Amino acid sequence: MATIVLFHHVQGLTPGVQQMAAELRAAGHTVHALDLYAGKLPKDFDAGMRMAGKMTEDKIQERVDKLFAKLPEELVYIGTSWGAALAQQCAQQRPGAVAAVLLESFVDLEAEWSFGPWPEGVPVQIHGMDQDPFFAKEGDLEAAQRFARNEDAGLAELFTYPGDKHLFTDSSLRSHDPEARALVMERIIKFLERYV
Repeated sequence: MATIVLFHHVQGLTPGVQQMAAELRAAGHTVHALDLYAGKLPKDFDAGMRMAGKMTEDKIQERVDKLFAKLPEELVYIGTSWGAALAQQCAQQRPGAVAAVLLESFVDLEAEWSFGPWPEGVPVQIHGMDQDPFFAKEGDLEAAQRFARNEDAGLAELFTYPGDKHLFTDSSLRSHDPEARALVMERIIKFLERYV
């Protein structure tokens, strides 16, 4: 079973993110859901974007490092949207990454502001809606498709779902898509069974 670090999206450590952590724990994993907002829950996505924008990289790093000081090096990183970018950065830059699951976001490895190359042998699963204005319309999906095609040994899996909702995997938000989320969770749990 894996030790997982779960990064929330811009609306914080919502009940939906906590439910995801609970489901992963029920599957036998140890999950550390990092709260970068120290308990604050923005009222909507725009407020969350403003809160995320006010957080300096140093503050984020400080909170991340505080958690990681207590954890083993071998970790699985999972994140949603803004949190997926943080999870991806950890998977690419911290030693000992076991696997990563990136929900509703993917940072192009070929962009000049990328996190560097993908670490050899680290499997990754990417999920997003095919008409999501952020994931599909701002280049993440195209970059993820290119990455999944080129990644050696089939270690990169990309799944798209019909729809245009962002944060559809958070069961506590109006954007939640129950059917798609259930399939995401089923695929994540099978992915973890296969690789960790």
